[in-house]
Amino acid sequence: MSQVEQSLGAEAPEVAVRTPADAAGGVARAAGVLPGVRIGPALFALALGGFSIGTTEFATMGLLPQISTDLGVSIPVAGHVITTYALGVVVGAPLLTVAAARIDRRVLLLGLMVAFTVGNVLSAFAPSVGWLMAARFAAGLPHGAFFGVGAVVGTAVVGPARRGRAVSTMMAGLTIANVVGVPLSTIVGQHVSWQAAFVVVGVLGLATLGALRRWIPALAAHPEATVRTELRSLRNAQLWIAFAAGAVGFGGMFAVYSYVAPLITDVTGLRAATVPVVLGLFGLGMTVGTVLGGRLADRSVLRTVYGGFAGTAVVLVLIALTGRRPVAAVVSIVLLGVTSQVLGLALQTRLMDVSPSAPSLGAALCHSALNIGNACGAFVGGLVIAAGWGYLAPAWVGAGLTLAGLAVVATIGRAPVSPAAARGLPA
Repeated sequence: MSQVEQSLGAEAPEVAVRTPADAAGGVARAAGVLPGVRIGPALFALALGGFSIGTTEFATMGLLPQISTDLGVSIPVAGHVITTYALGVVVGAPLLTVAAARIDRRVLLLGLMVAFTVGNVLSAFAPSVGWLMAARFAAGLPHGAFFGVGAVVGTAVVGPARRGRAVSTMMAGLTIANVVGVPLSTIVGQHVSWQAAFVVVGVLGLATLGALRRWIPALAAHPEATVRTELRSLRNAQLWIAFAAGAVGFGGMFAVYSYVAPLITDVTGLRAATVPVVLGLFGLGMTVGTVLGGRLADRSVLRTVYGGFAGTAVVLVLIALTGRRPVAAVVSIVLLGVTSQVLGLALQTRLMDVSPSAPSLGAALCHSALNIGNACGAFVGGLVIAAGWGYLAPAWVGAGLTLAGLAVVATIGRAPVSPAAARGLPA
């Protein structure tokens, strides 16, 4: 049995890897790295997928004023477009991952990226806010499953000892999207149309399809992997505790970031042209958080989760207190990118650790949890704004949500997971 299989659950590993070396009767045991696989290009293909998904997920925040004006709705109503995308992630991540338990991982990644591309093209041609919500829901369906399966593929490529860095490398595509993709799509939305921004994302999806087809090896689902074994892992209490902590706590970041464009212009007093710059700086913060979070998670996953929650809560309070001061507000937004990404990466690693018999499902559930936070954060933030409390009020609400998530994981989410419990079996 390979080290990869041992890392992902010795009694019920999720994937068996088909490589030339396997055909010859051997798997790289000592290093835990798949032989015959070009690691750099494979990780680049996964990162490009993260870049495409990150661009479409976060670009909507910068395009809310344009969507609101063009479709004739208020900004809080336009914010429901963010919520429906997040709900698509929540629904699609576990359902698609479980339903595709027996499908080759490479084939599954390609299919998910096709669905993602189609959803974004449909978004570009939506004639009303209702149709746009439906298209964004469809675009969100493959999001979590892609990252969940991609995390397992990345771990198989580099070896289990570097799983945190493997996940962070793939997630780097998402953070770089916030440095490059989101600002550029915002500029396109401001100077051409918000529809053109979604067309650009569709083109990125096609590029990702080409990279995945060229560089990702065939990764056959293990013969023992079934819908039943995937669902059995859901009996694990620690899995749901980590899920609940992420769903509640990550809403804090999205309560603020969903409305970052009007916050920058209406409260901080900066021009609309500076919105892409601030979004790019936020992306730089996320990139730093990805590198930092990967290294910290390899040392201690739980301590990194605690630090991510605590740091995000502190930064949200800073935004509430300094939102009217341009320099302080921008610095606080950048710090929010750092702390939130440390938290998100640590939560994904934790969910993979507590579900070794179904690591794709665990990683996918992380994105479901984070997007429940996305949906709830955007919804609650819109409520307090619509109530007339202003664009700084979501920061206070967000800090409370983040501390609630920390309380969940600190009080009942610390216990180590036994091998039996991780597989959903009686202790």
